[in-house]
Amino acid sequence: QLQLVESGGGLVQPGGSLKLACSPSEFFLNNYAIGWFRQAPGKEREGVACISRSGGSTHYTDSVKDRFAISRDNAKNTVWLLMTNLKPEDTGVYYCGADQKPFSGCRIQAYDSWGQGTQVTVSS
Repeated sequence: QLQLVESGGGLVQPGGSLKLACSPSEFFLNNYAIGWFRQAPGKEREGVACISRSGGSTHYTDSVKDRFAISRDNAKNTVWLLMTNLKPEDTGVYYCGADQKPFSGCRIQAYDSWGQGTQVTVSS
């Protein structure tokens, strides 16, 4: 399995913004679709936003549409997740995953390489 590294999490007030970054430790991202997933305490990991290898296709879960934006720069070997208008229900550990197969959105079974996660807490 390949190792990814997430960064950018933290504590933010409701309505605030955070920008997460996902970078690999020892491989190039341009061969992989990348997805951001989150896991809240006591809940299953869910797909939040995913992007194809070229960046031409994206998928968002309904609860984050119009608030989150996923983007990638293959030259910088990084994928970002810009999160705006954050809500308490966005709290959780955010993971990025890599999928070398044809893009299938945020189907979690397709992603087989993961990072260690970064904590996002939305609270006043």
